[in-house]
Amino acid sequence: MADVQISVRENGPFLVSGPVELTDANGDAFDLGEKDSFALCRCGASDNRPFCDGNHRDCGFESAETAGGA
Repeated sequence: MADVQISVRENGPFLVSGPVELTDANGDAFDLGEKDSFALCRCGASDNRPFCDGNHRDCGFESAETAGGA
């Protein structure tokens, strides 16, 4: 089985690593090139959505979910 990991970054993006296909609402695949990892925006401020471009640092986004709950 393929190993895919999604990590929540404190005040930042979701980091996705491993062999995965990312599709849009129409089922069309995003071109990930040869990347084996990428970051998905959580703040909504990225100019390159659904990918993170670092704008979370400037927009005041705060989020620190943990596996243990709130």
